[in-house]
Amino acid sequence: MRFFFDTRHPRVRHGFVLVALVFAGGVAPAGASASSPYPVGATRPLRVAKPSEFAHVASAHAGRLSKAKAKKHAKPKPALHGDAARALIAFEAMQHNFYIPGSGLYEGEPFSYLWPFSQALAATVTMSHVNGVSRIPGLPGALSRELSARLIGLRSYLDIDNSGAPEGTFTSSLAAFDGTVAPPTGPGGTKYYDDNEWVGMELVRIYALTHSTAALGSAEAIMAFVMAGWDTDPEHACPGGIPFSNSSENNERNTVTGGPGAELAVRLFQLTGNVAYLQFAEQAYNWVRTCLLQPGGLYADHIGSHGTVAQVYWSYNQGSMIGAGALLYQATGNSAYLFQARQTAKFALAYFTPAVLGSEIPFFVSVYFRNMLYLDSLTHDPPGSRLAQPYVDYAWQHLRLSDNLFVFGSPPSSQLLVQAAIVQIYGLLSSAPSTFF
Repeated sequence: MRFFFDTRHPRVRHGFVLVALVFAGGVAPAGASASSPYPVGATRPLRVAKPSEFAHVASAHAGRLSKAKAKKHAKPKPALHGDAARALIAFEAMQHNFYIPGSGLYEGEPFSYLWPFSQALAATVTMSHVNGVSRIPGLPGALSRELSARLIGLRSYLDIDNSGAPEGTFTSSLAAFDGTVAPPTGPGGTKYYDDNEWVGMELVRIYALTHSTAALGSAEAIMAFVMAGWDTDPEHACPGGIPFSNSSENNERNTVTGGPGAELAVRLFQLTGNVAYLQFAEQAYNWVRTCLLQPGGLYADHIGSHGTVAQVYWSYNQGSMIGAGALLYQATGNSAYLFQARQTAKFALAYFTPAVLGSEIPFFVSVYFRNMLYLDSLTHDPPGSRLAQPYVDYAWQHLRLSDNLFVFGSPPSSQLLVQAAIVQIYGLLSSAPSTFF
C-alpha cells in the first residue's frame, strides 16, 4: 500500500481543500466540486510543514538515541506498546501544539470551531479506553483530568439562550452547541446538527466511563434538539430528515445528520429505556435509506429541499449508516438491520480503496473505520482492522513530523482535526469495540 500527494485531484469539502493522497494510478472519487456549508477555516489553525520536519528524515538519528537510552535503563517502567503507544504519542502532540492551557479550548480564530473540538473530545475519550492505560502509573489520572478539561471547554460552545428570533429555517428554542464559541467568549452563531451529534455520542461514552448523570443529561438535551429539528415541511422533496444546520441559507438534509442521529438515539434508548429514542432512530435511519441510498449501494451526501441529490460519496456517510444498522440490530434483534449494514460495508469496501481513503480528510476515514470495526465485532468477518492498520502505519512513516504532528493536504499541513482523527484510529485499534459508542 503506497500513498502519495497528487495535486491533480483537488477536492473541496467543509472549507477544507482535500488533495488526493492517492494510490498509484488511482483517481479521486466523484463529487470533487462539492461546496462548503461550513465556515471558511473551520479546521484551522494549520501549520504548513517543511520537508526537513518529517520524522522519517531524522529516523536514523532517533534510532541511535533510542539505543543510547535503552542502555541507561536496565529496568524499563511499564509502558504502552504498538498502536496504544502511538495513540498516546499523537495525543500528547495534539495537546502540546493545539491546546490552550487553562482555557479548556483549542487554538483557532482565536478558538477552534466545534467540529474539530468535538474530535479532540472524541480522541480524549478514546484514549481513556485504550488497552493498557490503567497499568501506567499516573496515566489514568492524567486522562481523567483531560476529560474534565474537555467538558469545561465544551461549555464555551453552549447556547442556552436559544429562544429569541429564529436563526434559520430549521430552528428550535432548545439549548444546543454553536459551531463557534458562544457569547460572551465568542460570537456564537450557526448550529450544526452533525457536530452536536458527535458531541452527544462522546457524552454517552463519558457516561459509560464515569457514570456522570450530567453527561447523560447533556446527551439527552442534544437528542432533544436534534429531534426537534426533524423536517416537517410537506412541500420539501422527500419530506423528513435532519438538516445540516439551522442556518437560513441551509436547505440540506444529510446522511451525516441522519446516520449519527440514529446512532445517538439508539445508545440513549439502550441506556434509558425511552422508546421514543428507538422510534426516532428507526425513523432517521429509514429516511436516509429511502431518500439517499443510491442504486450502487452507497449513500449520497444530501438532498436539497427541491429534490436535488448530491451524488458524492464520502466514507463517513457509509460508516455512520453501517454503525446505525449494527446498533439497531442490537437494540431490536431485527436481522434486517444487520443485513443492511453488511451490504453497505460490502459496497463501501469495493468503492473506498486505499486510493480513495487517502484522498479524504482523515476525520472522514476515522468515522468509517470506527463503524467498520464495530460491525466486525458483531459479524466476525473483519475487514476493518486490515484497512485501518496500514492506513495509520503509512501515516506514521510518511505523514508524521518530527514533533509527532500528522499532516494532510497539499502543501502538507497539520491541523487539530487531522491530529485528533489519527489519535482516534490508533486508539480504536487498541481498545474494545464495546467502548466505541
